[in-house]
Amino acid sequence: MEAQHGLAAIRSYVDKMPSLPLTVSKIVEIANNVQTSPADLNRVISLDPVLMGKVMKLINSAYYGLSQEVTSLVRAIIMLGINTVKNLALSTAVLGNLGKAGDFKALNMEGFWRHSLCVGVTAKLIAKRRKIDNNYLEEYFMAGLLHDLGKIPLNNVISEGYLRAMGTGDRKHLSLYKAEREEIGADHCDVGRFIMENWKLGREITDAIAFHHAAGGYDGPAKDIVYTVALANYFANLSEIGFAGDRYPERPEESVFSYLEITLDSLEETSETVSNEIEKARVFLRVNG
Repeated sequence: MEAQHGLAAIRSYVDKMPSLPLTVSKIVEIANNVQTSPADLNRVISLDPVLMGKVMKLINSAYYGLSQEVTSLVRAIIMLGINTVKNLALSTAVLGNLGKAGDFKALNMEGFWRHSLCVGVTAKLIAKRRKIDNNYLEEYFMAGLLHDLGKIPLNNVISEGYLRAMGTGDRKHLSLYKAEREEIGADHCDVGRFIMENWKLGREITDAIAFHHAAGGYDGPAKDIVYTVALANYFANLSEIGFAGDRYPERPEESVFSYLEITLDSLEETSETVSNEIEKARVFLRVNG
């Protein structure tokens, strides 16, 4: 009964969340059109001074290491790329609704976001190694960054139940998502999917969030990004880079490793690169701070 009450509270919370800002919805719509040009995005972003400021802050950040300051919005969009601008708009909307310090009652905010950044950075590195089109690399980063999104409303809305779930995972040596199901009646993958579907944020990121603990059983059209985020998440947990509550992570199915043609040993060789990229990628959080 308590688990059913917890799930109902989570669904109610997600249903009552604000819709995506109109600007962000329009940017996603424009960016998903193959005929889109930087000028199309410029017309929308220029009407939103806050988002425009974040685009300019991002392009002039240390992450891009430019020798001269960029002052033109169109030039910034060209240099960042349409997908990066789209993902910045998405992260602005998502973190604006869910990323506040007060939300983190059962989890440590710093550890949570460091883990999330590690998964995003590692997913992007895996995609790059596999020679995924450069235009889509930021999709992998964003899916990794947001993969544990569902944990935030869980520990915000039912923090006592979430603390019990974390304790159950530790006591029984269970992966956290299984302990969540036992204590709450749903896991963070379910909750993340609820949020993504409410906001209509696209199949690939939604499926990566929903299936990163069940990648081997996934047979949808976003297999590449789902498998990549699942492996990146496992690597981040094993490497103990940040902490998002999962002390006993489950190894992804062998089909994930064989499909991606990557071993854990080869990923461990990139640990220094991952750490360096995490520090650079913190700009996505600072821009939205």
